[in-house]
Amino acid sequence: MRSPTVPIALTAALLVSGCGAASGEEAEDAAGVATSAPDARLTLVADDDPVASAASASRALFDGADVVVVARDGDTAGTLLGASAATGLGVPLLLEPAGGGPADALTAELERLGTTTVLAVGAAEGGAGDEGGPEVVAVPATPEAVAEVTGLELGEPRPVAADEAAGAVAELDPEQPAVLQPAGAAPAGGEAGDGELPAVERAEPLDDTVVVTSGAPEALAGVATARAAGARVQLTGGGTDPRGSAELVELMAEQQPGTVVALGAGFATEEGLDWKLETAAAGEQLPGGGQLLFPQHFLVALYGSPGTGALGVLGEQDLAASIERARAHAADYEPLVQDATVVPAFEVIATVASSVAGPDGNYSTELPVEELRPWVEAAGEAGMYVVIDLQPGRTDFRTQAEQYRSLLELPHVGLALDPEWRLGPGEVHLTQIGSVSIDEVNGVVSWLADLTRANALPQKLLLLHQFRVDMIPDRDRLDTSRDELALMVHADGQGGQGDKQATWRTLRQTEPEEVAWGWKNFYDEDVPMLTPEQTVEVEPRPDLISYQ
Repeated sequence: MRSPTVPIALTAALLVSGCGAASGEEAEDAAGVATSAPDARLTLVADDDPVASAASASRALFDGADVVVVARDGDTAGTLLGASAATGLGVPLLLEPAGGGPADALTAELERLGTTTVLAVGAAEGGAGDEGGPEVVAVPATPEAVAEVTGLELGEPRPVAADEAAGAVAELDPEQPAVLQPAGAAPAGGEAGDGELPAVERAEPLDDTVVVTSGAPEALAGVATARAAGARVQLTGGGTDPRGSAELVELMAEQQPGTVVALGAGFATEEGLDWKLETAAAGEQLPGGGQLLFPQHFLVALYGSPGTGALGVLGEQDLAASIERARAHAADYEPLVQDATVVPAFEVIATVASSVAGPDGNYSTELPVEELRPWVEAAGEAGMYVVIDLQPGRTDFRTQAEQYRSLLELPHVGLALDPEWRLGPGEVHLTQIGSVSIDEVNGVVSWLADLTRANALPQKLLLLHQFRVDMIPDRDRLDTSRDELALMVHADGQGGQGDKQATWRTLRQTEPEEVAWGWKNFYDEDVPMLTPEQTVEVEPRPDLISYQ
């Protein structure tokens, strides 16, 4: 049994996988290789040193290897070609330190693996040399030399830019690995060195293991080791939150891997990595892809309530026409927003502020879920996001939100709180502007985040309407710790553009850094209403534009 890396327990959504040798039948006189999945469902390989990271990745996936490929840290040509060789042979790729530094991690891993022969590619010396250590077969970083010594049938040369290296290694075909070379570099010349590399019998592939990596440079050798072990490698696109990659969400949902290895130093600071992977494995995606809202998405919403145009443009037409109108608004922004997916949306007023107390005495009329569901479901089928908006009167936001739990359990539905219509005891609408305590808001944060995690749902939008600072006093105490939610302050003041911009600047003086921002365009009340071109020039550019 190998020494453990840093394990973190995943919840039950990921399947159990035991630790046991999975190597194939060894041919007579062939070098032995043994792989096995890690003991833990989630294993973290988060060394920031490339030499240590390579050794940790090998320790996570290999129990033994008579043959190992070694490259020198910092030798790009040797590392890339070493990755091709290791993948083709089915053995780990380890690194030796640059500049003759201490090779403790490399030496210890060679000893643990029981390595008898090292293929040193490029500038590498093989990490051996002591009497009784592994035999070193040194070759220059040329495909001809590697092919001659290994007997591998290598594929076509592929120039690789530095920021594409991890992705190129992850795509290597073990049956015929491409010859990876640094882009813009002339191929090195040279001949094979002395020594003979024994034939290698590949182990059974770890096809129930997924290796997740951000593609950080320190993880490059580990990616090659994962491919050599037969594990599936999926890049996250640079981030460390697995929910941000639509490709990873799709892979996790389809494969339901028994074990996951998170490879890269950045994962050490990704809080909640276990439940985030569980959410990815559930497979639900947001309109526009992935499970994170911002900055990957840019929402363009119609605001109002079904059946009436008095509360906004959403109700000025029937459901089918509203979907088409929302799509048309979003289409205006597509050529203007190149760094995010533009997604049409509805913001549906579900509870409407009332001038009369009503049967429950709360000065708010709650629309039945059955009345809203056709709009919510049709929008989802059309690839739209939906926000349920609350105007609670004298009751509290969480009490009203509970009434729409069944809608909020859908993956494309978020929640909006409108403090303008949150009354205190004895207050009535339009006599004063309402407000909400930050403690009540934080209570909704906790409730909605818990609901989101319990149902393994994509990140949910919690939108806070505001056009005066005193509508949400102490907003600097907003709980921004829950990654289940994307928090947004939506500046929905109306009037002249000078006043709107002044409101925008004032609200942003108390912004938590972790919140996104939304902007509202009023057809009738803004003087004038901004065009889409002018709207995207608002600084900072909002992540949601709504129309009323």
